[in-house]
Amino acid sequence: MSPGLLTEPALAVILGTTLGVGVCLLVSLAPRVSAPSLVRRVAPYLRDVTDPLGLGPALSPVPTLREAVRSTFARVAGAVGGSESLDRRLSQAGWRLDAAAFRARQLAWALAGLAAGGLLIVAAALAGRFTPPAVIVAPVLAGTAVVLCDARLTWAARGRTRRIEEELPTVLDFLALCLSAGEGILDSLRRVGEIGSGELTGEIRRALLAVGTGEPLPDALTALGRRLEVPALSRALDQVVAALERGAPLAHVLQAQATDAREGAKRALIEQAGRKEILMLIPLVFLILPLSVLYAVFPGIFLLRLGIG
Repeated sequence: MSPGLLTEPALAVILGTTLGVGVCLLVSLAPRVSAPSLVRRVAPYLRDVTDPLGLGPALSPVPTLREAVRSTFARVAGAVGGSESLDRRLSQAGWRLDAAAFRARQLAWALAGLAAGGLLIVAAALAGRFTPPAVIVAPVLAGTAVVLCDARLTWAARGRTRRIEEELPTVLDFLALCLSAGEGILDSLRRVGEIGSGELTGEIRRALLAVGTGEPLPDALTALGRRLEVPALSRALDQVVAALERGAPLAHVLQAQATDAREGAKRALIEQAGRKEILMLIPLVFLILPLSVLYAVFPGIFLLRLGIG
């Protein structure tokens, strides 16, 4: 590289990037960052009580570099906090993150976008095409990364909520069948958690883990409904909790809730079909109809220009 190509802005960006990477490496070596968390230290001694079947995620005794960096970003973004909407979307998406950890992930994405923008600026400077307006590339990429991270969470929450609504009637029918066979509600939930493999059964296993640690079953089911905030699931769990408190037959309650869930799924499907029907009019009006008019009118115009007819 010749000295003429290395301009002062390019040299400043390269030196600043080197300094930032060095500072991050020094921070990652600090004892506070590299030390394992309290959950990671206590989990091996409580796994046989809270998760006897080993259904939960395995915890490595030594934190990885990715976890150390995430913990560092979480402490940096802890002051930002989170809103109720963010907590709800995190629960619906099934991400094992709190609001501070998600803000830390957004910060990491923003830094990655900023670094990518800085590399583009350096490349433009080295190529001799650097202009002052090119400085805004790095902030724009950082903001785009933050927005994409939030949009990814929203898409994940919507997709998982839709899958839970689709699985709900089948799970309720299976629970009603187990109860009709003479099993208790707790044994029926355990059977569903052991056999099932969907999103809803995973949440049921999580509720059963809470029951295994001493939380009452109605409280665990209520917390499950509040955590996901799926209307059909919340109604079904409220009816189950009310039946448990009043001693009503659970099998009939679950069968009725399964029927209501199927009716709600049918209504949602009809509404979705109505929206798709409106969207189908867009290519019909803007593509097919103009081509049809063109095919009908063009031969007449062509014949009139030729003076025929």
